[in-house]
Amino acid sequence: MTPHVPHGRPVVAVSALVVDDDRLLLVRRGPGPAGGSWALPGGKVEAGETVAEAVVRELEEETGLEGVCNGLVGVHEHVDDDAYSVILAYEVLLPSSDEPVAGSDAAEANWVPLDDLGEVRLVPGLAEFLHDHGVLSTIT
Repeated sequence: MTPHVPHGRPVVAVSALVVDDDRLLLVRRGPGPAGGSWALPGGKVEAGETVAEAVVRELEEETGLEGVCNGLVGVHEHVDDDAYSVILAYEVLLPSSDEPVAGSDAAEANWVPLDDLGEVRLVPGLAEFLHDHGVLSTIT
């Protein structure tokens, strides 16, 4: 059986996959979908910007960090009763290892050691995505 897909066009979104010294940059979502869960920094692509511009903008808005978009890691689809999103995850490189500062719709921004990811509540599908794309060796 085919899953229900809401009517209308899919929303195109991006996320920034930033790994530094065996740490992953994550933001804890504020109010709204998946509120309180940890996710990759990201959001919707705005009219008039490329996906590379969007991922760098979203990274800075949510963490205060400036980065350089390095390349597509993978694609994830999110479907629920109200929305359909196609999320393009890009590797982002940082020129320095500064500490993130939460901004925009992020309640917190933090570097999380890869070995500790099993101890935090990730947004649905993130652990599997990270595993499928070689960031995590095992899912706990």
